[in-house]
Amino acid sequence: MKRCDWCESDELYIKYHDEEWGVPAHDDIKHFEFLILEGVQAGLSWLLVLKKRENYRRAYDNFNPVKAASYNDIKIEELMGNKGLIRNRRKIEASVNNAIRFLEIQDDFGSFDRYIWKYVDNEPIINSWNKVTDLPSKTKLSDEISNDLRDRGFKFVGSTIIYSHMQAIGLVNDHIVDCFRYNELKKYSGKI
Repeated sequence: MKRCDWCESDELYIKYHDEEWGVPAHDDIKHFEFLILEGVQAGLSWLLVLKKRENYRRAYDNFNPVKAASYNDIKIEELMGNKGLIRNRRKIEASVNNAIRFLEIQDDFGSFDRYIWKYVDNEPIINSWNKVTDLPSKTKLSDEISNDLRDRGFKFVGSTIIYSHMQAIGLVNDHIVDCFRYNELKKYSGKI
């Protein structure tokens, strides 16, 4: 069975690739989780973040944006002291800020899901890459989403982070064409 070769170094990576990466997500909690984790990953490996994911779920109240938006200085210090997390103050403070901004988008659009999927007219972009090295790190669309999120006050949402988010939540299918998941996920083409 052929997979995208970026995931073959670790069982956790393989599981993530096989079960989550590129699957269209429509749950706001999942969107919030990936926004926080993608921001945390900036400058680090995604595998490192995946290994800490369960710690983040516990520390961030299962990625409940309402709870995260209420985190105060005491909670931020608690997160800074949590050895199971990546203890970067700017990223932790950004996560609280982003929770507040996330709730504002929910208020404006009814859900974050409606907001993010409008960028692709509710239809995943199906790319046709032959090798992993063909994948872009950002696109014109990720630039557009990134700029809008920054205008709304989000932090750690650069275009590369947003493109990773788009891949994670299935806005784009970036599995290589001979990966077994590529055709499985093509079923999501058309309005969803």
